[in-house]
Amino acid sequence: MHRKVGNLLRAGRVVLTGIVESVAVVLALASLVFLALRELPGDPARLVLGDEANAIDLALVRAQLHLDEPLLVQYARFVRGLCVLNLGDSFRRPGTAAMARVGSALVPTAQLAGLSVLMGTLIGIAAATAASGPWFLPRVRVGIERFLLGLAAAPLVAFAPAVTWLLAVRLRIAPLPGDPDAGAGGLLFASALLAAPLSAHVGRVARAALVEVGREPFLTVATAKGGPPLRVWIVHALPAVAGPIVTVVAAQLGALLGGAVVLERLFERWGLGMLILEAYSTRDLPVLEGAVVAAGLLFIAVQGLAGALHAWIDPRVRSARW
Repeated sequence: MHRKVGNLLRAGRVVLTGIVESVAVVLALASLVFLALRELPGDPARLVLGDEANAIDLALVRAQLHLDEPLLVQYARFVRGLCVLNLGDSFRRPGTAAMARVGSALVPTAQLAGLSVLMGTLIGIAAATAASGPWFLPRVRVGIERFLLGLAAAPLVAFAPAVTWLLAVRLRIAPLPGDPDAGAGGLLFASALLAAPLSAHVGRVARAALVEVGREPFLTVATAKGGPPLRVWIVHALPAVAGPIVTVVAAQLGALLGGAVVLERLFERWGLGMLILEAYSTRDLPVLEGAVVAAGLLFIAVQGLAGALHAWIDPRVRSARW
C-alpha cells in the first residue's frame, strides 16, 4: 500500500514538474516573440491606415492598439492576454479576434501533422518489418533499406513538388494538396507527402532495432512453438522495439511541424504556415504572436504526449522517471 502511494506521489511530482517546465518554455518563447516582433521595421498603424493617413489618425490607431504605451506595459498586457487567450483584435481585420484566426488555422495544421505522424509511423514500421524479416530475399531487403536511406536524405521542398507534379498534374491520380475542394483526399495526400521523411527515419531505426532483437532467444522460442514468422515479428518483436520507435518519432516532431508550415506555404494550403506569413507581411502583431506561440505550444504538447507514451510502453523509462 505504501509503495503504491509512493509511486503515485512520484508520478504526480513528475507530471507537475513537466507542467511547470512546459509553462516556462512557453513563457520564454512568448517573451522572445514579443520582443523580436517589436523590432520589426515599419509602423503597424500606418499598415492599418495606409501611407496617406495623417498624424492625428495614426496617433488614434496607435492608442487603440496600445502601441503608445511603454514596452513593459505592453508586455504585461501581452502575457495577461495569453493567459486568457485574448490578444485583442487583428490589426488587419478589426472586429475579428486574433486568437479566433489562430484557432481557425491551428485545426488544419494539427490535422495535417497528426495524420502525418500516424502514416509515417505505420509506413516506417511496415518497411522495417519487410526489410528485416525472413520472408523476402536479401536483395529485396537491401533494396528497401536503400530506398529508406534515399528518402530520408530527400529534402521536402524538392520531394513534395516533384511527387505532386507526377501524381496530381501528370497522372491525375491524386488531388492537389492545396485545393480547398479536395476535402479528405487533399488532406490525405498532403499528409502522405509530409509523412514520407518521417517514415524513412522510423523505418531505418526500427529495422536496426529489429535486426538486433531478432537474435534474442525469446523469438527463437516463439518460432519453435510453431508461430508463423510474420505473427512472431508483429506480436513479439515489434513491442520490444517500441521504445526506439517512439523516441525517433518524438525527435522528428519538430522537423515535422516545421515541414507542415513549409508544405502549407508551398501549396498555399490554409494553416498556421499561411497565417504566420500573412501576419508577418502585414505586421499584424496580435495574430503573429498568437500563431507563433500556438505552434510552439503544439510542439511542446506533442513532445509531452510522446514522452508519456514512451514511458507507458517501456518500463525502464517509467522506473527511471519515477
